[in-house]
Amino acid sequence: MVTIRLARHGSKKSPFYHITVADSAKARNGRFIERIGFYNPVAKGNAEDLRLDLERANYWLSVGAKPSERVRQLLSVAKKTELAASA
Repeated sequence: MVTIRLARHGSKKSPFYHITVADSAKARNGRFIERIGFYNPVAKGNAEDLRLDLERANYWLSVGAKPSERVRQLLSVAKKTELAASA
């Protein structure tokens, strides 16, 4: 099964996550199929905290990829900000 999930990077107490499409049998930070964005929960100032390629995410969801719970929340946030930016 293919999943869309977070892969943790960054240093101790300073997490940074890549949003990846990967086989569910692979390790969290292991081999992945495609990287579709990033999430920085400790972004400060004007630093970008979330970047997500919604077109690729929608493609993977359409072919049956299952997002993790946190990625599902991030997808909804990204869709809301895209709608606000286009309006």
